[in-house]
Amino acid sequence: MKPLNELTITEAAALLSKGEVSSVDVTKACREAIEAHDGDVRAYLEVFADTETQAKEADARRAAGEAEALLGIPLAVKDNILIKGRRASAASKMLENYVATYDATVTERLKAKGAVFLGRANMDEFAMGGSTENSAYGPTHNPHDLSRVPGGSSGGSAAAVAAHMALGALGTDTGGSVREPAAFCGVVGFKPTYGAVSRYGLIAMGSSLDQWGPITKSVGDAKLLFDAVRGNDPKDSTSNSGDERISKRTVKKRIGVPMSIMGGLESDVLDAFEESKAKLASLGYEVVEVDLPLLKKALSIYYIVMFAESSTNLSRFDGVRYGLSTQGANLVGDYAESRGAGFGPEVRRRILLGTYVLSAGYYDAYYGRAVAARKQLVSDFNRAFEDIDAVLTPTTPGPAPKIGEKADPLSMYLMDVFTVTPNLLGMPSLSVPSGTVAREGKNLPLGIQFIMPHGADDALLDLGSRFLGEA
Repeated sequence: MKPLNELTITEAAALLSKGEVSSVDVTKACREAIEAHDGDVRAYLEVFADTETQAKEADARRAAGEAEALLGIPLAVKDNILIKGRRASAASKMLENYVATYDATVTERLKAKGAVFLGRANMDEFAMGGSTENSAYGPTHNPHDLSRVPGGSSGGSAAAVAAHMALGALGTDTGGSVREPAAFCGVVGFKPTYGAVSRYGLIAMGSSLDQWGPITKSVGDAKLLFDAVRGNDPKDSTSNSGDERISKRTVKKRIGVPMSIMGGLESDVLDAFEESKAKLASLGYEVVEVDLPLLKKALSIYYIVMFAESSTNLSRFDGVRYGLSTQGANLVGDYAESRGAGFGPEVRRRILLGTYVLSAGYYDAYYGRAVAARKQLVSDFNRAFEDIDAVLTPTTPGPAPKIGEKADPLSMYLMDVFTVTPNLLGMPSLSVPSGTVAREGKNLPLGIQFIMPHGADDALLDLGSRFLGEA
């Protein structure tokens, strides 16, 4: 049997149900891996002191007859997802000492299932970034090559899973923040349909874009976590009851590839993508080119919308109501000093740009046009899905870059070229591993991304399982 910390959630659940291992055993194995490796990887901002107590409680519940698949499964939790009584800083000095007074709906539901929370995973500050270099507490390193980024903003969550320091992890995805780090770290990342999972208790960045998502070692594990937390939540007006779920879509076994946005891929990355297309063909899918006229504009649309929503959401952190408070010469000085000291450079940049695109002189030129183009993009995809089951792209343009390599903001933003579209659409998207490429003597993971229509989450997970040979 493989080491307990290297098990998938599904494998561990089977052993736990048979009584062959205990949650204490599995949790201890993850803790030992954290102690051995996290000094280098730095996936965690905090490892909770009571993990053994949580595991013992899970074992007692199982002994009493409970049989939940997630009972006793140790998970990492991104630092912008609230757990009552635990610190939640969103990797920012602004919230350095904030302790959550309530549970996010996803953590509340996972607690009810008996999951063990190992600790707070590192992230880009307020989820703003694609590398986890923007954390106020220092970057996380990619377990496959410590000189490289793990992706972001859920980089700590992905690194924890890839380094076997957790069996699974919770992340959030605003423009690829679950899928991109999953691809860079060689694991599975899933962004559900917008509204399929409650956003209550997630520290907001872009409210029309944000979605919770699992990072796991298999698609089956992602489905287990998704099923545990999905469904309507009265505390979140954007969540749905599941009635919109597509349970009986007509399967066409056709996958669309928008070749118009594939320019610029390095030759070995393109070769790996072609191999994925060939694998789908061998599974009985017809891979066809699909025309999505506005797809080239998706990155521009996304960043305008996201800047605007980020600026609005972060206006609450004013140094008065809660968060870091620094005294200035007057009230305006208090605001300026608190926000200047509490926010890092990337957060300040996005607040400024968001305020600009929402300003009276530029609202129509930027934000208004972006909203209109977003609606047209949704229409383009809905038309495409009349003829195909899914859209296929690489998850990222290449493997994980080195820490500091994408120092200029535009280079970093361009890494999101394939992942932002599902967030604009509100459609589900899944990244699965698709091989490796060699860089400086290291084999670095790549991922491919599937996108499906609203509510087709189950069909999407089934497709991913088939691709990985799980089904």
